[in-house]
Amino acid sequence: MRVAEPTVERLVQYYRFLRQLHEEGRRVISSQDIGLTLGLKASQVRKDLSYFGEIGKRGVGYHVERLYDHIRNILSSPRVWKMGLVGVGHLGTALLGYNSLRSDKFGIEALFDVDPQKVGTSLGGISCHHVEDMPRIMQEKDIRVIILTVPAHAAQYCVDKALESGRLRGILTFTPVPVVVPRDVLVYGVDISVEMEKLLFYLKQEEVS
Repeated sequence: MRVAEPTVERLVQYYRFLRQLHEEGRRVISSQDIGLTLGLKASQVRKDLSYFGEIGKRGVGYHVERLYDHIRNILSSPRVWKMGLVGVGHLGTALLGYNSLRSDKFGIEALFDVDPQKVGTSLGGISCHHVEDMPRIMQEKDIRVIILTVPAHAAQYCVDKALESGRLRGILTFTPVPVVVPRDVLVYGVDISVEMEKLLFYLKQEEVS
């Protein structure tokens, strides 16, 4: 079943919110309360949650623990994905310190860079290897996903080295240039400048209205 990207993004929001409620010991939550907290319409919340099977009761709401488990099962992967971080500059180092990149669903197994002062060292207990060694290291560690935080001119070369491993399945790229990959490799781009432009556009609309 192909699920639209905005729906998946909202599911992640529901999951995070329900995890918080679960930890606080909350037992029941309504679609109205979920919507108010997350800035969504209650009808949208109900539509999203019913998309994967009816789990709430009209007039009663959702049982927090049951809904939390339900969404966790929807989002959870049948395997733990091993990842490599390519580019240990300012952004790459910041991502390594980001708590959300610590999960039971995935983990960073290796770092890759070309800087001789970084290659051969470790950061946060993770060894840094030269980009030229990506095919071998990805095979040895069964790395299937890479996070790309390299300069634009180096993006395609790094992707090509990762493809040589024969393991690559997905790329999360913070590099604002397109990369060419086979059809069976998924690429998801995070362009901070685009997100900022979207924010400024909506701020402008608010001022005009």
